[in-house]
Amino acid sequence: MIYQETSIAGVWVVDLDRKADARGYFARVFCQDEFAKRGLSPAVSQVNVGHNTRKGTIRGVHFQYPPHGEVKLVRATRGAVLDVAVDLRPDSPTYLAHFAVELSAENGRALYVPEGCGHAYQTLEDGTDLLYFTSRPWAPGFDDGLSPFDPALRIAWPLPVTEISTKDRDARPLEEKRADLERRMRS
Repeated sequence: MIYQETSIAGVWVVDLDRKADARGYFARVFCQDEFAKRGLSPAVSQVNVGHNTRKGTIRGVHFQYPPHGEVKLVRATRGAVLDVAVDLRPDSPTYLAHFAVELSAENGRALYVPEGCGHAYQTLEDGTDLLYFTSRPWAPGFDDGLSPFDPALRIAWPLPVTEISTKDRDARPLEEKRADLERRMRS
């Protein structure tokens, strides 16, 4: 695998190191030893699939509070998304900054999203599937979200929104929950 640090500490792009021949290619998509060597969490507690029917679908910005913060490794297995990590760590020099990258079945890229960062995406093609490796299972009561349209986050979605859950559409902006978010992220 080929690892590329991003502008947000702890957020990495992980590209495939394809070994190609006439049959096609072979590549590892995860290696505990390689992750640990770079200081990335190699823990995988849960693996999830997200299927998205329509181009323009938005999911997120989702995250979990400590002590149930989770690491995500996200990869498109069919179609494509604009994948976004948002730094929600109050003491980080890049607090509230985001990093966006296109993940597609074709480019084989993955995004590593560390604890304390939110995650969101918009589908760029119909019939897009994502595979998530997470370090912890979903923890009711510790999960939360911010509006993907929050001006404080400055995320420029490339397409008109075709589908979004009521929960994501109605998520409160940072301004309304900043003190609580910062307190809970520091615990």
